[in-house]
Amino acid sequence: MRFFQKNIKKIILFVFLIVFFVFLNIYQSSVRNFFYTFSSPFQRFFWQAGNKVSNFFETIKEINNLKKENEVLKAKNQSLIAENISLGELKKENEVLRTALNLGLEKEFKLIFAQVIGKDISQDFLLINKGKRDGVLKNSPVITEQKNLVGRISEVYESFSRVILISHKDFSFDAKIAGKDILGIVKGRGGLKIFFEKIPQDQEIHLDEVVITSALGGFFPEGFLVGKINKVKKSDIEPFQEIEIIPFFEIKKLDCLFIISNF
Repeated sequence: MRFFQKNIKKIILFVFLIVFFVFLNIYQSSVRNFFYTFSSPFQRFFWQAGNKVSNFFETIKEINNLKKENEVLKAKNQSLIAENISLGELKKENEVLRTALNLGLEKEFKLIFAQVIGKDISQDFLLINKGKRDGVLKNSPVITEQKNLVGRISEVYESFSRVILISHKDFSFDAKIAGKDILGIVKGRGGLKIFFEKIPQDQEIHLDEVVITSALGGFFPEGFLVGKINKVKKSDIEPFQEIEIIPFFEIKKLDCLFIISNF
């Protein structure tokens, strides 16, 4: 009896555990359902939170991958652009050379092919990528592939040269009207403007007539195209007409030129 009283709490706990486990065994499904029902909101919360964190890091990873892919594509795109530009320039050079060959320029003159690397319209000059090491000489004529006179070499450096345009204010040379014996002097006025001077008032000059170089002064070979007559102004008090010429070359389109080195 004394032993029972002394260990009553342990006996009650033991009996309770037996009853509890029997209860769990009998009502196992109901108990599980209760616990699942009770814990499901918490499980859902932590599951969604974990999912969002996982998605967040996956998104960061995808952004980094996209960034790397964009950088690779950008580099490839720039390479393709550079390649297309090079191909375009090569195509243009080939067309220029083909035109010059068709005109037979290489049979008439010793030519040096050059590219324009700088333009200063306000000062009427160009820079080209050929110089002393390429055989360029000062005062050599500079023309386009269509035999249009552009100017002459004014300064020569080791690997580039300066070309003053026929519109330069210090530029003048002998010229004539194509198909006529009307001789005069082409004079630059600056700002891409050129005039045909020393033409008497009694000479008939018409708009759109072509002015070409004359070999009279020895500056250029005869027959280079200079430009077309754009304006003719006569005055009873002036001995000569004022005749403005539009050059055949377009300054903005000048990319490739020829230097005549044997004149």
